[in-house]
Amino acid sequence: MFNDIGALELVTIVVLAILVFGPDKLPKVIQDVTGVIRKIRAFSDSAKQDIRSELGPEFKDFEFEDLNPKTFIRKQLTENEDLKEIRSSFDLRKELNDVADAVNSDEATPAAAAPSAAATPIGTGPDLLKKPVSPAPEQRSRFDADAT
Repeated sequence: MFNDIGALELVTIVVLAILVFGPDKLPKVIQDVTGVIRKIRAFSDSAKQDIRSELGPEFKDFEFEDLNPKTFIRKQLTENEDLKEIRSSFDLRKELNDVADAVNSDEATPAAAAPSAAATPIGTGPDLLKKPVSPAPEQRSRFDADAT
């Protein structure tokens, strides 16, 4: 619960508690706070047991930690057989290397002129890696059409 509290923060809290409650009332306040924390934990545990008993025997191994989205996704990615099969058939490094080789081979072949839209093969779009040519100042519009 308090994993990220360092020594300096802890000392600051203790000093503030002594200043606020005084050294004579501080032990009583600590007892009251620990009692409240114990009651909250007991209430939480009994609520979890009630939910498990109401869900029935098919959810006997249900864990509330699985409701955390990160834990749920991690569990599904590691235990789902369909996803394991897909991950084993898909090699991301190979795919990235193929894409990098294709880009590098396109850059290696010099083009005499920029290809027009009609000369572009079907299924390929404009080269997104090249910086677009900006229009001349007199051709630029005064206002951004997307912004207005």
